[in-house]
Amino acid sequence: MFTGLVTAVGTVRAVKDTARGRRLTIAAPYRGLAIGESIAVSGACLTVVRKARGAFDVEAIGPTRERTTIGDWQKGTRVNLERALKLRDRLGGHLVSGHVDGVGTVKARELRGDTLLLDIALPPDVAQASVPRGSLAVDGVSLTISELPRADVAQVAIIAHTREVTTLDALQVGDRVHLEADPVGRMVQHMLRPYMEKR
Repeated sequence: MFTGLVTAVGTVRAVKDTARGRRLTIAAPYRGLAIGESIAVSGACLTVVRKARGAFDVEAIGPTRERTTIGDWQKGTRVNLERALKLRDRLGGHLVSGHVDGVGTVKARELRGDTLLLDIALPPDVAQASVPRGSLAVDGVSLTISELPRADVAQVAIIAHTREVTTLDALQVGDRVHLEADPVGRMVQHMLRPYMEKR
C-alpha cells in the first residue's frame, strides 16, 4: 500500500528481457532496501529482486507489461518512486495500491499562472470510478481531479512543488501515463455494477 507521495525520482539504468520477465535496473537514492520489498515505480507496484549501491532491480511479467507502459521503458527513462507505506506513517496523499487500472493519454497541457493543468483521457474503468474532487493516481502521484470536462477526461491541477519532485512536469500532449482510480470510487462502482447491468 502506498500514499501517492513520491519520495524519489529514479532513472532506468538497464533493461533486459529474461525468462523471468523484463528486468529493470533503476538508479535511486534509497538505502536499506530489502529483497522482496514492494516499490511503486511510476505507480506500478514491483518487487525488489536485487539491490546494489545506488540501484535496485525489479522484474515485470507479462500481465504487468500488458496493463502498463513498462514495455516502452528504455535506458534513461525517469520514473516516480515510492516505498511502501508503514502503518505508523502519515497518510498525506490517498490510499494507493500500486495496481495500475489502465493507461491514460495526455490530451491537453496548459501552464496557467503557478498551476500546470493536464487533461487526461481515461480508460472506461477509470472514468466510471472518477468524480470531481476525487483522487486519481497519475504515474504514482496522488492528485485531485479538478473537473471532468467530459465523461472520459479528467483535468488535474499540479502545484509547483509536485512538478519539481516528480516526472509530471515533463509530460506532453500524447504521452501515456499509468492511472489508478480512487479505491473508494472503484469499490462503489463494483458494488453497483450488478444493479446497473439489470437496468
